[in-house]
Amino acid sequence: MFDKQTNPTGTGMPEPSRPVKTEIPKIQMRSGRSIAQTPHGYAKNNLRIIPLGGLEEIGRNMTVFEFGSDIIIVDMGLQFPDEDMPGIDYLIPDISYLKGKERNIRGVLITHGHYDHIGAIPHLMEALGNPPIYMTELTRGIVMKRQEDYKDKAPLNIHTVRKIDRLKLGAFNIEFFHVNHTIPDAVGLAITTPVGTIIHTGDFKFDHSPISDAPADIAKIARLGSENVLALMSDSTDSRTPGYSLSESRIAKTLDEIFEQTQGRLIIATFSALISRIQSVIAAAERHGRKVAVDGYSMRTNVEIAKNLGYLKTKKGTLIPINKVNEYPDGKVAIICTGAQGESNAVLMRIVNGEHRFVKVHKDDTFVLSSSVIPGNERTVQAIMDTIYRKDAKVINYKMMDVHAGGHARQEDLKMMINLVRPKYLIPIHGNYFMLKLHGELGVSVGLDPKNILIGENGKVIEFDYRQNGKVTSEKVPTSQVMVDGLGVGDIGQVVLRDRQLLAKDGMFVITTIVDGKTNKIIGKPQITSRGFIFVKENFDLVNATKKKVEEIIAQKTTPGEAANWDYVKNNIREAIGSFLYAKTERRPMILPVIIEV
Repeated sequence: MFDKQTNPTGTGMPEPSRPVKTEIPKIQMRSGRSIAQTPHGYAKNNLRIIPLGGLEEIGRNMTVFEFGSDIIIVDMGLQFPDEDMPGIDYLIPDISYLKGKERNIRGVLITHGHYDHIGAIPHLMEALGNPPIYMTELTRGIVMKRQEDYKDKAPLNIHTVRKIDRLKLGAFNIEFFHVNHTIPDAVGLAITTPVGTIIHTGDFKFDHSPISDAPADIAKIARLGSENVLALMSDSTDSRTPGYSLSESRIAKTLDEIFEQTQGRLIIATFSALISRIQSVIAAAERHGRKVAVDGYSMRTNVEIAKNLGYLKTKKGTLIPINKVNEYPDGKVAIICTGAQGESNAVLMRIVNGEHRFVKVHKDDTFVLSSSVIPGNERTVQAIMDTIYRKDAKVINYKMMDVHAGGHARQEDLKMMINLVRPKYLIPIHGNYFMLKLHGELGVSVGLDPKNILIGENGKVIEFDYRQNGKVTSEKVPTSQVMVDGLGVGDIGQVVLRDRQLLAKDGMFVITTIVDGKTNKIIGKPQITSRGFIFVKENFDLVNATKKKVEEIIAQKTTPGEAANWDYVKNNIREAIGSFLYAKTERRPMILPVIIEV
């Protein structure tokens, strides 16, 4: 049953510019349950769709739907940082546009439990007034577990929904439909508005024989498509890959073959949220008489949640703690762990580098990298494979056998979704810009009008009027990169990031000078400290020339016996020494002049 709520905005306050009623009417849902409805009147407003993230990158997915004074939000995810963002944990969407509109938010809808769709929830929900948030059972379990790390935050106003449920949130009627992905309980959304119905696929693929899941509800998608869909917002992540998506059952068959042919230990690395893959490994291990140890905090957490909710099936005694693996013969144990992308702190990297407390690489071990390599991680993953082979173990990856199936629709699946939904407009979502464009071309290839392919950008408002005319407007709302670094959210701006990039690229050069406060004369010699720029002991000539230049600048910019403007002097040192060092080295370290007046 739904949790009780007194106001769908989650604020407990009357809504702006609306009459306050003592009783909020109830709207009956097809499943027999009900949800509170906010009073509203429909004028000839335009439907505004505003992507706050996810249309120029993989991750940070969050889309605002606005009609009059009613707002709903779909997903609230994080994005992992690029290589040029040293120290940054992840990025979250910029919610500046929603400031002052918190009371208009009727609800937040989450499509599935991956962090690029749920990762920003702890950081943003409180700032948005804690509106009601709707998600399926497994997604709720993952969200609530993560929320335990944010005990200072107000409790979430979560409602668990089923795939047969319908909601009415202000001007929006929501109907869920089941889709396949790499995690169970993923849903798409049919969002009916006063100007037409928008289908939002979430992350999806069509898998006719999935593991730990049912096939996508094609009949329901087709039924929705028969009801004059205005626009289809569809996953573009794999729009460049021809053909149909590989079925998870094919991966399960390959894994079974690997178990049958392998004599030593099997160490299988995959994504922590890929529950269906974990289920396939466990099932194969049970068929071949092996115990299974699961390692990696996020993977252990997700396995426990999935087991408790019935999404993961294991026989009694199959799962063992990681510290027990050495109590069994190598041929009787398998290990599932995190780190298939070569993450520095993940379990796989610790095993390969000999840093794991309980698992050391054995000669006959077989490592299965059950994931594709995310662009940017190729070199790290190759280094792991090299190290494994140096230790006389073996590696199987997705290029050698079918040990990974992606969770995103390939070209034929995308065409199938378009043909099932038959929308007037196609809005490609979830991907880099080139992926969106390729998806748009697929839409044209199956008969959509090229003018009705709306390629959006983060922050660009997409608008539909009451005559069902749609366009990408020139209006752009703020979508700056909000960076999370430790406990700090948004306190790392572009200036700080630029300093970190400079330090990472050319290092730091500190010049410490002690001066007499009465005469402005230097006491002793300036001291040079270099980090990441030069090794001081091997560059005496450059260091001595730098010291001499500092002495000259201080002598030129100060007058004996008069108070000196040391900020002005330090700026001159920074500029002059920066130019001098670049001329000598063609590098630009961060120059930090320190003047101590005594």
